[in-house]
Amino acid sequence: MKLSKNLSLDEVIYSQTALRRDIDNTPTKEHIENLKYVAEKIFQPIREHFGVPIYVSSGYRSKDLNEAIGGSPRSFHSHGMALDLDQDGRNKGVSNADVFYFIKDNLQFTELIWEFGDDNNPNWVHVAIAPGREEEKNTKIAKKVNNKTVYEKWG
Repeated sequence: MKLSKNLSLDEVIYSQTALRRDIDNTPTKEHIENLKYVAEKIFQPIREHFGVPIYVSSGYRSKDLNEAIGGSPRSFHSHGMALDLDQDGRNKGVSNADVFYFIKDNLQFTELIWEFGDDNNPNWVHVAIAPGREEEKNTKIAKKVNNKTVYEKWG
């Protein structure tokens, strides 16, 4: 099933952890509608802007999968409203930072996170969009402090 021109449902539900632990990661109809929204509002504009494949490292997570990986109980991933994107090492000329700044400067979103990395490039980009909350533009940076993840407001 295609969520947008260049994103399939299989790409956003794939999980090594789910496979290893035999966890069902099948989204509901509501989650699929949310995933289509994310694909149309976030993924496809990025894909068309850069003109190269955009890699989803994490998309939809069922409640059981989210718990297995230690995700937040309030995770947008569990509602089909978030994607983690990781370009590094895949397409010369398009970095995670490029993707982050394109989203920040050009798209509607609810949440955008520069996930770890350094001042020049995040390890991956987390982006979420919730219907009705597109203009929140909550932009953060994730860091490890004393082995705990902390989120600081961007800028």
